[in-house]
Amino acid sequence: MNPVLFKIGNVEIMWYSVLLLIAVIVGISWFLKEGKKHNYPQDFLFNLCFWAIIFGFIGARAYYVIFNWSQYVHDPISIFKIWEGGLAIHGGLLAGFITIVAYCKKYKVRLFKIVDMAVPGIILAQAIGRWGNFFNGEAHGGVVLRSTLESFHIPDFIIDGMNINGIYYHPTFLYESLWCLLGFIILVLLRHYKYLKVGGLTAFYLIWYSVGRFFIESMRTDSLMLGGFKVAQIVSFVLFIIAILSLMVLSRKGKFEDLYSEPNHEEIRF
Repeated sequence: MNPVLFKIGNVEIMWYSVLLLIAVIVGISWFLKEGKKHNYPQDFLFNLCFWAIIFGFIGARAYYVIFNWSQYVHDPISIFKIWEGGLAIHGGLLAGFITIVAYCKKYKVRLFKIVDMAVPGIILAQAIGRWGNFFNGEAHGGVVLRSTLESFHIPDFIIDGMNINGIYYHPTFLYESLWCLLGFIILVLLRHYKYLKVGGLTAFYLIWYSVGRFFIESMRTDSLMLGGFKVAQIVSFVLFIIAILSLMVLSRKGKFEDLYSEPNHEEIRF
């Protein structure tokens, strides 16, 4: 699969970069729309997105580079070539979350109401962004027969794209993209549940993505490793436990207490 979308002179515009841009725009658009419905100032939300995305990308790249340091130690300039791939979503989520924590603390805004509004857009952005891995020929699984892929009713252009140097591989990018898309649909529906607590969407997002990522990661051949363990599986397990504990805490609140559906009444001095 050709990773170059088109050229302008000697400048190559990569599929990976364009799809990441589309993913970011979609995620921001969702967040701003949901924030407006909950009575948050748009300038406040947009500035939050600006900083969260910048530090999120830095975190995603730094996380990947740290666990692949041997690949970059002799060519540090390549650290900045993010269009070639090499962004770790867990690193981006962590850095983005820390940024949101700092931002909400500065303006005295409820953290998990903000995160709840963001997670549907985040998981939809993840579904889109995974297609960048397809065009870069990365984030795939182990060797598989073409007939097996055809039995899954996978479109031919994806099967052909999974033919790398004459060998077919599992399109784990596709499995994760579809898992994220289904998670987005469930989150969109779940946010209409009238007894949903603040923090509930965030907890469901962590559970849903962590479960899918844990099992899909077991199929991948390019995982970041820590000792003999896959880092993404370790992080997924930890996030899953955190989310379960969070739901247990939320379940102790009153039926009509701290509902997500309630509009924002905080005065934000921005």
